[in-house]
Amino acid sequence: MVKIDLSLSEIIGTGPGDALVVVDMQNDFMPGGALPVPGGDEIVPGVNAMIRMFSHADRLVVLTQDWHPPGHRSFASAHAGRQPYDPHEEPGIGPVLWPDHCVQGTHGAAFHRDLLTSHAQAIIRKGCRITMDSYSGFLENDRTTTTGLDGYLRDRKVGRVFICGLALDYCAFFTASDALDLGYEVVFILDLARPVGSPPDSASRALRTLESKNVRFVRSDAVRY
Repeated sequence: MVKIDLSLSEIIGTGPGDALVVVDMQNDFMPGGALPVPGGDEIVPGVNAMIRMFSHADRLVVLTQDWHPPGHRSFASAHAGRQPYDPHEEPGIGPVLWPDHCVQGTHGAAFHRDLLTSHAQAIIRKGCRITMDSYSGFLENDRTTTTGLDGYLRDRKVGRVFICGLALDYCAFFTASDALDLGYEVVFILDLARPVGSPPDSASRALRTLESKNVRFVRSDAVRY
């Protein structure tokens, strides 16, 4: 288990500019959805509390949203004879194939009905190209194509990002990792994220990687305004 940084209390407002990035809180990632993350719905109230906290003054709230066209290459259904969660590698796709999920304009792609979307200053859609997945809120999986999030945050003079959402071992992980690589201070709100858990060690590997890169981990009750 990673170390929780207990020194981070009453921390909002002390940095050069703070933003909350809420990753992929969409219906298809909730229990009963096409690609359910166990316990994904349980974190909605806590995420909303963070959203309210970051809605004050000149802090920012940004939502990311998976937004796949029909027949996306990350879907197992796009590959004859393949099943969801089968291992698969091709440029911009993998390491596994997924069920059809978050298809543009569908109920599954919409945000959870209780999420405070009206408090967000920006929504970043990703995975919009049929041949390219995008786990990170910053970069698509070719690792060169940008989503626009970095430019937006820099224009708003953000220096520190707080990250929560779904799923811990994929989109939240890659968003946090890329934010650090891009020069942001990164705080990962550990109790407001849940993993897919495929493959079985994906969550532990993701957390170890973030810890090795000096991402700071907190619980939501340590974040104060």
